[in-house]
Amino acid sequence: MRTKRTDLALEGKELFEESAGNITALQGVRAKEYERRGCHVTVIDILDGRGSKAIGKPVGKYVTVELSGQESGESFAQKARCMAEELRKMLPCSLSEKPVLVAGLGNRAITPDAIGPQAVENILITRHLKGSLPEEFDAFSSVCAVAPGVLGTTGLESAEFVRGIVEKIKPCCVLVIDALVSRCMARLCTTVQLSDTGLVPGSGIGNHRKALNEETLHIPVISVGVPTVIDAATLAADLLEQSGVEDVENFLPSPLQSGVIVTTKEIDTQVRELSRLVAYGINLALHRSLTVEDVTAFLQ
Repeated sequence: MRTKRTDLALEGKELFEESAGNITALQGVRAKEYERRGCHVTVIDILDGRGSKAIGKPVGKYVTVELSGQESGESFAQKARCMAEELRKMLPCSLSEKPVLVAGLGNRAITPDAIGPQAVENILITRHLKGSLPEEFDAFSSVCAVAPGVLGTTGLESAEFVRGIVEKIKPCCVLVIDALVSRCMARLCTTVQLSDTGLVPGSGIGNHRKALNEETLHIPVISVGVPTVIDAATLAADLLEQSGVEDVENFLPSPLQSGVIVTTKEIDTQVRELSRLVAYGINLALHRSLTVEDVTAFLQ
């Protein structure tokens, strides 16, 4: 449905199934679900062009980790470990030979879009230490990070910024962190999507920028996204359908025309906590010998 927008492959699959019902089988897509460390995990593999067209996402793997409970204590540690274990499956085998570049995308001045920049503040940066003290930091991966800002404040596309760094340091992969758009209020700030297809900054709100993916950077690009907003037209469409209204599209503008984005009233706190959680998941995935307590100690 054109009035419903989402960056999540899981929701793209749901939208196809809602519109097609039992009439059309979803071909070119393989999905499985399981529990890991108390989190519900859904893995969607888009296998070919048929699946890509149906779901509206590039061919590749999409892992959705659904979070619940409070972001503190053992609950926080379990979620971070869950994210790390899923992320490790996507990392290239050359991790021990070349550095990893972490790029936190988004606008630090706009809270729902600040996931990336805030997460970078909690990433363990080790590339310079690996170079100067190789023996002491032998157990660590080589990691560097950047928060490139947005075109309106830097005059540079995020893709241009990241591409320049990639050409200079030649990392084994890029980990991109960004805010996403969901079609469901219940998934805002409670879901993390990992993907091996990269991303297009701003695509969720119709502000398409240059893509960050393997095709443009020539190395693997893994995206870590957190849905923090929902388009008002999408929210209204779901509410109308739940009320029994038919032909919802006749009542609402398309998301590109509505221009209204909705978020939660606790977004400041949620973004701060989720940024930290995402960073810890990345740290544990890249530095496999560390515990959550170790990461906290090093960051302090």
